[in-house]
Amino acid sequence: MTTDKKDLYRDKGETGSLLDEMDTSNKNLQNIGVEILPVHTEGTVHAKRIPGKFRTFKWWAASFWIILFVGPYLRWDGHQAILFDLPNRQFHIFGLTILPQDIWILAMILLFFALLLAASTAIAGRLWCGYFCFHTVWTDVFTWIEEKLEGQPNKRMKLDKQPLNFEKLKIKVPKHLIWLLIGLATSFSFVAYFVDAFDLWSRLFSLEWGVTETTVVIALGVATYFFAGILREQVCIGFCPYARIQGAMYDTETVVPTYDKERGEPRGRMRRAKPGEEVPELGDCIDCNLCVAVCPTGVDIRYGQQFGCITCGLCIDACDSVMEKIKKPKGLIRYASLAEFGGKQLPAIWKRPRVVVYSSIMAFAGIMIIWGLLTMSPMDVKALHERAPLFVQMSDGNIQNKWTMKVVNKGSVPMQAQISVEGPEGLTYSVDKVLEIQAGNVGSATLFVKIPKKQLTDVNTPIVIKVVDLNNPAVVERYETAFIGPRVR
Repeated sequence: MTTDKKDLYRDKGETGSLLDEMDTSNKNLQNIGVEILPVHTEGTVHAKRIPGKFRTFKWWAASFWIILFVGPYLRWDGHQAILFDLPNRQFHIFGLTILPQDIWILAMILLFFALLLAASTAIAGRLWCGYFCFHTVWTDVFTWIEEKLEGQPNKRMKLDKQPLNFEKLKIKVPKHLIWLLIGLATSFSFVAYFVDAFDLWSRLFSLEWGVTETTVVIALGVATYFFAGILREQVCIGFCPYARIQGAMYDTETVVPTYDKERGEPRGRMRRAKPGEEVPELGDCIDCNLCVAVCPTGVDIRYGQQFGCITCGLCIDACDSVMEKIKKPKGLIRYASLAEFGGKQLPAIWKRPRVVVYSSIMAFAGIMIIWGLLTMSPMDVKALHERAPLFVQMSDGNIQNKWTMKVVNKGSVPMQAQISVEGPEGLTYSVDKVLEIQAGNVGSATLFVKIPKKQLTDVNTPIVIKVVDLNNPAVVERYETAFIGPRVR
C-alpha cells in the first residue's frame, strides 16, 4: 500500500542513527521515491552514482585525460606529433620543436598552470581534485567498472564481507584484471610520449624493450592499479599533500559545497502521524544520507568543510534530487562561501587581492609564452669570439677577428645554413663551409672577418652576422656582435 504524502510528517532522528534502513520512516520515504542509504562507517568507500549536472561535468573533465591515451598516436609531417625526446633534448609539439635554449617557455607554462591551480582554489576550492586530477578520474573509471561487474554499493559492501570462495573470485578476478590492464595501458601511453609510440609497439612484440622502458611501464601500471583501485579515497585523504595545504589557500570568500545548516536543521525523516500527535518543527534535511552515499571520499558535508572534501559537487546533485522529490527548494547543499552565510556580499572576483595577484602573475606568464612562441625562430645562432688573441693585425694592415659559429636547427627538416657578414666598407670574411644540419642538431663553423685598419674608428665596431637557410630562404637569423680592433690614438 502506498503511503499518502499528506499523512506523513517529519520525525526528528538522532545524528548517530544513520545505519537504520528498515524503520517505518525509511519505508515511508521510499514510498515517495526517496532512497535511504547507509553511510560509510569503515573499510572502502563505495560511492553511489546518481545523474546530475556536476556528475556530467566530471565526465566531461575526465574525458580530457582519457583523450591523452591517443595523444602519442597523432602524427605531424610523418613524425609523432607530441614527443618529449629526452636523450636528444628535444620537445616536439606538433610543428614546434623546443630545445634547451627555449626551455624558459616550458618554465612559463608550468608557472602559468601552478598559479591557475592556486587561483582556482582561492575562488572555488579544490576544483582540480574534484574534476581534473588524474587520480580522481582513474578512480572514477575504476569504480564505474566495479559497479558494472559487482552491482550497487550495498551489493559491493555485502560482497566484500563474504568469505573467499569461488563465486566471489568469479566476480573479483575479472574486475582486478581489467583494472590492471587499464593501469598498464596508462603507463604505456605515458612512456609513449617519450619514445615513438609505433616503435615502442614494434619492439614490444619483438621482445626488444630495454630495462628502463620495461621497469617504468610495469611500475607505473601497478601504481595506477594500486592507488586508483585499492587505496582510492585514502590517497585524497591521507597521502595527497594538497589536501593538507588547501586550508592555507582558502579564505572566507572561497566558494565550496556547503550545507545550509540554518535551513536544514533540525533534520528528521517522514513518518505517519498518530492521532493527536503533535508534529515537530524541522528543517528541510530529511536525513536520507544520500549526500554522504554519493561522496567519493565518504565525507558528510553536513558537518562542515573537511579536508577529505574534494569539492566535486556530487553531494549537491544528490541533495537537489531529493529536494525535487519532496517539493522543497533546491540549494540546501550548494556552492557558497562563509561570507555569504555570514550575510556579507561577495566582492567581484577582480577585487579580491589574492585573485588579483595570482591573475597578474598568470597574465605575465601567458604574455611571455605567447611572445616566445611568436618570436621563436626555427634557427638559433651563437657566435663565440676568439679570446686569445682578440684580434690579429695582418701583413697587409687589415685587422682580423675569429669566431666559432654555432647554428641550431630547431625545425623538423634538414637545414643548409649559409653564413655572411655585414659591416663597414672594405669588410671581407671567410667561412670554412656551408653547414648541413639535421633537425634538432647543432652545426659548427669557423668564421674569419677582416676590416681595413683605417675603417676602425673605435675599439668595438658593430657588425652583423647573417645566417640563411638555403633550403628555405625565408628563414633568416641576424646576430649582432662587435668587431674588436686596436685602440685608436
